[in-house]
Amino acid sequence: MSRCERGPGRGRSRAGPGPRPDGGFATAEAAVVLPSLVLVGMALVWALLAASAQIQCVDAARAGARSAARQDPQDVVVATARRAAPSGATVTVGREGDLVRVTVGARTPGPAALSIELKDEAVAMAEETVGDTAEGVERR
Repeated sequence: MSRCERGPGRGRSRAGPGPRPDGGFATAEAAVVLPSLVLVGMALVWALLAASAQIQCVDAARAGARSAARQDPQDVVVATARRAAPSGATVTVGREGDLVRVTVGARTPGPAALSIELKDEAVAMAEETVGDTAEGVERR
């Protein structure tokens, strides 16, 4: 039987007008998937911001430790570390014998429920003590 012999409307493909075979499932799936994709995207952005803040803490601690090793005054050391640190960071400077220790702590950006404490510390030998050990060995 040829297509013309079937009569009107018979043999028509499903691509034409009329009810769709999916019954609206594609719309329901999109309604579930799109918010999930937005949530995953926001989580990725938050993770990038947290990683950036951690890197800033590392850089700030190193800069502060270098400044402290040069025997800069403590307020200069803190100012140096705060320039490189994320906003609202805390800077702690200490000395243990020949070593200076600078600790930088900050909270991740974003909502308080997602905020975590980031912290890094750097240790450097004070420059005034670097030559003492070598000279002591040479005198013997």
